[in-house]
Amino acid sequence: MTSALEDPTLERHFKGHRDTITSVDFSSNMKQIATGSMDSCLMIWNTKPQMRAYRFVGHKGAVMSVQFSPSGHLVASASRDKTVRLWVPCMKGESTVFRAHTGTVRSVSFSGDGQSLVTASDDKTVKVWTVHRQKFLFSLNLHINWVRCAKFSPDGRLIVSASDDKTVKIWDKTSRECIHSFYEHGGHVTYADFHPSGTCIAAASSDNTVKVWDIRTHKLLQHYQVHSAVVNGLSFHPSGNYLITASNDSTLKILDLVEGRLLYTLHGHQGPATCVAFSRTGDFFASGGSDEQVMVWKTNFDVEDYGEVLRLQQRSGSVGDAALNGDSHGKTSLYGSAAKQPNQAANPAEPWDGRESRPGRSRSRSLSGPSQASRGPSAGPPSCAQRHPQQGPEPQPDRRSPEPGVPPALASTLEHIVSQLDVLTQTVAILEQRLTLTEDKLKECIDNQHKISLQLQHRDPGPCS
Repeated sequence: MTSALEDPTLERHFKGHRDTITSVDFSSNMKQIATGSMDSCLMIWNTKPQMRAYRFVGHKGAVMSVQFSPSGHLVASASRDKTVRLWVPCMKGESTVFRAHTGTVRSVSFSGDGQSLVTASDDKTVKVWTVHRQKFLFSLNLHINWVRCAKFSPDGRLIVSASDDKTVKIWDKTSRECIHSFYEHGGHVTYADFHPSGTCIAAASSDNTVKVWDIRTHKLLQHYQVHSAVVNGLSFHPSGNYLITASNDSTLKILDLVEGRLLYTLHGHQGPATCVAFSRTGDFFASGGSDEQVMVWKTNFDVEDYGEVLRLQQRSGSVGDAALNGDSHGKTSLYGSAAKQPNQAANPAEPWDGRESRPGRSRSRSLSGPSQASRGPSAGPPSCAQRHPQQGPEPQPDRRSPEPGVPPALASTLEHIVSQLDVLTQTVAILEQRLTLTEDKLKECIDNQHKISLQLQHRDPGPCS
């Protein structure tokens, strides 16, 4: 399964914002990229070179977060003006405003089915909204400082939130209760998200670290101290094998979660790298920075067939079930048997000169020039055109006894039960929506009846005196 890894390459860059880029996201069809900025604008960039970008003006403060809906037909934005907006990403730039927060809204994210939004705010709350009715549903209130980020789990049943109170919290959307809090970070938690499997979360912090936890056992699986400044954002590759991070140290770092090590360091931004996101397929990733530039990179290093990756994940169990082969820096392999053996090193991309890049030139330039990459825990002096080597501390023996295999018949039965539960959950969700619509109609009828009775009272002069 192993093959030589290719280096990420800078394919294009966009410049149009007038202040720091705060957030970046790809549409599901890869035809558009949305960005938010401290300049109070949302911009939609078309990946076809001939098409112009759209600048959407409406927020009265910095746009802190943007995200495309799963269908790509809507873009949500969160702002310092305490509002959330839903935009149609076309030339008209029409938007709907959501108001309920009393402080800066720092994060907005869609659920996997596109039916709900979750937002995080400086008012110390996480709020959940319905998209189709465009209404606020409920708040989650246990944080004691600004909430920087909130995301749905892939199945939409859980929510993760990251706060300046140094905690990461997991919430049950149905019961609206906090089911666990993680306290391991030593600084503000700037960002958090779910692993594609839904069984793990990763969080970034102002303590310069990235941590990965298993949300079922509540154990810390991996700890990365690879940045020299605040880590502002992160994004999981859709395969679940890689994690990319963006930091105030101006670098992007790509972490190999299978082997628990730093794989690439990319230099492209002049100044802090503020946000990063993989595309829905993982073929590309985009980053933004305080240099007002949006950079689009071709992934290249994940050359494996997705079917094979999924089969390996199923064979070794989901994340966290595999043997945890730890090292002295707290990094463990997430998938025991799925580990790959990459054999070459990463070249950082050279900073750009402000003009739009062309794929041919960007590929050669991203690999030219001396590397400024740190080489991780076992670092030596940096050298030109070198990936982070696969050296490191001796792995400690696995302290957990292997779990016995599950009989195929039982596994098949359990899978069938889970699938039936999913169907029931979806049915209940549909019934809830219909019940809500019925309640709205009933309320409307009662209001109309009340209005009619008032009108009749005004018309009837009553008995003559």
